[in-house]
Amino acid sequence: MKADTQAKDVKLKILDAAKKLFAQKGFEGTTVRQICDEAGVALALVSYHFGGKENVFYALFEAFTPEFLHKDYALAEPVEDLLSLIRDFARFRLAEPELINLLQQEIMMQSPRLDKVQPIVFALWKQLRAILQAGKATGQFEYESLKHTVHFVVGALIFTRNSSFFDQLLQEDGVQTNEDEETLIRYTSDFILGGLRYEKK
Repeated sequence: MKADTQAKDVKLKILDAAKKLFAQKGFEGTTVRQICDEAGVALALVSYHFGGKENVFYALFEAFTPEFLHKDYALAEPVEDLLSLIRDFARFRLAEPELINLLQQEIMMQSPRLDKVQPIVFALWKQLRAILQAGKATGQFEYESLKHTVHFVVGALIFTRNSSFFDQLLQEDGVQTNEDEETLIRYTSDFILGGLRYEKK
C-alpha cells in the first residue's frame, strides 16, 4: 500500500511539473530531463511510469479533465444551464490556468496531439450546442448560425483568461485589472448572454 502511494506521489509530481513546463515552453520545447528536474525525480521515472513524454502529455488531460464536462443537462431551463456551464468552466480556467494555456497552444497549432485534446473541447461543444438549441426553441436565445454561435461562446470560455499582457495599458486608463472569481464569472455570463440577445424578465 505504501509503495502504491509513493508511486502516485511520483506520478503526480511528474504531471504537475510537465503541466507547468508545457504551458511555459510548449510540448516541443520541453524535455524529459527538464520535467524530471522540475519534479525532483530521477530521469528514468518518466519512462517507468508513463513510457515517454507524449504519454505524460496525454495523462495530463486524463488526470485533470473536470467532471462537469460529463454532466447531463435536463435543458428545461436553458438559461440556468448556460450560467452553470459558464460558472463551472470559469472556475476550471482559474484553477487550471496552465492546462488552459496548453489547450490553447494545441488548438492554435493544430498539433498532432489534438486527438487526445478533442474529447475536452468536444464535450464542451456538445453541451453548449444542446443548451443553445434549447434556448432558441424556448425563445430565450436569438442567433442566426448555431455553428458560429458555438464558436464564439467556446472562444469566450477557452480563449479569454486572466493575463498580465494588457494590464499596463488598462491601468493607464484607470481600469481595474484584478477581478475576483465571482466578478469574472459575472462578466463572462453578461457578455455571452448579451451576444445571445437574452432579455432578463
